Amino acid sequence: MILINYPNKTLWPEILSRPSLNAENLFDTVRKIIDHVKVGGDKAVLAYEAEYDKVQLSSLLVSEAELKEAEELVCAELKTAIHLAKKNIEIFHAAQRFNGKKIETVSGVTCWQKAVPIEKVGLYIPGGTAPLFSTVLMLAVPAKLAGCKEVVLCSPPAKDGKIHPAVLFAAAVAGVDKIYKAGGVQAIAAMAYGTESIPKVYKIFGPGNQYVTAAKQLVSLKDVAIDMPAGPSEVEVLADETANPIFVAADLLSQAEHGVDSQAILITTSEKLQKEVLSEVDRQLESLPRRDIATKSLANSKLILVNNMKEAIQMTNAYAPEHLIIQTKDYAEIAEQVLNAGSVFLGPLSPESAGDYASGTNHTLPTNGYAKAYSGVSLDSFIRKITFQEILPEGMRTIGPAIEVMAASEQLHAHKNAVTVRLDALNKL
Repeated sequence: MILINYPNKTLWPEILSRPSLNAENLFDTVRKIIDHVKVGGDKAVLAYEAEYDKVQLSSLLVSEAELKEAEELVCAELKTAIHLAKKNIEIFHAAQRFNGKKIETVSGVTCWQKAVPIEKVGLYIPGGTAPLFSTVLMLAVPAKLAGCKEVVLCSPPAKDGKIHPAVLFAAAVAGVDKIYKAGGVQAIAAMAYGTESIPKVYKIFGPGNQYVTAAKQLVSLKDVAIDMPAGPSEVEVLADETANPIFVAADLLSQAEHGVDSQAILITTSEKLQKEVLSEVDRQLESLPRRDIATKSLANSKLILVNNMKEAIQMTNAYAPEHLIIQTKDYAEIAEQVLNAGSVFLGPLSPESAGDYASGTNHTLPTNGYAKAYSGVSLDSFIRKITFQEILPEGMRTIGPAIEVMAASEQLHAHKNAVTVRLDALNKL
């Protein structure tokens, strides 16, 4: 990890930058795959599965037999944990249901909103070095709560041609309708445009690497909606001298093991803590099974020492972390000053792992600084709000003249006339 002490504010943008690939080359590669899938359908997806996931598939759809086999392979302990997590996610997201109220803006003019589910949604579940079955729950549970009619899931298969059994079990528990063996850019393109097997959806959800993020951004330009441009995962720990260095190091490493392009950052006011965390990271790293991945990620990670807590908070808001863990003596007060973050974890006993799995909050969150403008996935992500209005005679007489004046001032005379003919009709009654 990189130690940075008392950086000048002019250096903050460089210090807080994320690791990234060459954007121009990235989009060129992604666009080529998307165009191929648009034209080639299943055949193109199968070809890319052979090229990138190193697997020869005869079918993209996961069969009922494969789902049954997966259920038998998942141990009872994990099944119990998945059911507990699903219950908590349901409780938290069900509380987010929208209740539209009819509002009479003036006498005779009533307006309201109605929440309706997005009919068809696609969920992308990364494969790679870890089976992210927890992400299945985070996306599918609110989708089903919202009432989405068709929930499809794409995830890359292993070299044996199968998706990890825990991913399939979680999908079945959460109520996913169809599951497909497809990963990366080809999966995003398939859900965006549809193939012979994979249906076109109206909105795509789910995290992924920088290629998946780029694919989501490209297809969202005009063809399909996306949840957010979520890319490689990241965490920031904001800590003072009261923080436990063992906890802090564990939190940083829990993020670093996600992938080589993940980033973990400590911002602290304590030089003693900074040094203790560095030592503790090295100690804990040695026992991690994913040590090689975490080591590469830590090369992009930083332990930053600042002058005071005010500066620490300013730097935090400038970074806009996906996950923010606050381990300070007055963490509740500090939390009130957080403006930019995807999800915040308060106090020494609130690790990011809790939100990743079973506390109930959603772990699909904005990364790469997008927390300045985007929220994480919630029940609202799976619904649309349609506005309604009803105007009675009294209401038309009240607001009609104002509409006529405004329309005429914008030189939209047909707009004015749509009101005028109604006012004339009312005056004849």
